[in-house]
Amino acid sequence: NSVIIRITDNGCGISEKVQNQIFNPFFTTKPVGSGTGLGLAVSYQIVVDKHQGKIHYISDVGQGTEFIVEIPAKLRHNTSNKPAKE
Repeated sequence: NSVIIRITDNGCGISEKVQNQIFNPFFTTKPVGSGTGLGLAVSYQIVVDKHQGKIHYISDVGQGTEFIVEIPAKLRHNTSNKPAKE
């Protein structure tokens, strides 16, 4: 009952140190002034908070990373304007 989107690359992977921070707002691996670091934090907010879905990843350093986005086919109704709890 959900849509699953998988995005895979064959890049260098994500180090363990960075993995703990990738969904934090303003975290970036770029030099100061070269990026805002909002991309994954905003993606997480849209998928999890707005669409009651899940986003996670599998990463092997030196092998690449796969992001898995899962969004319910039907949103659960919630009258409190807060995300529904699973």
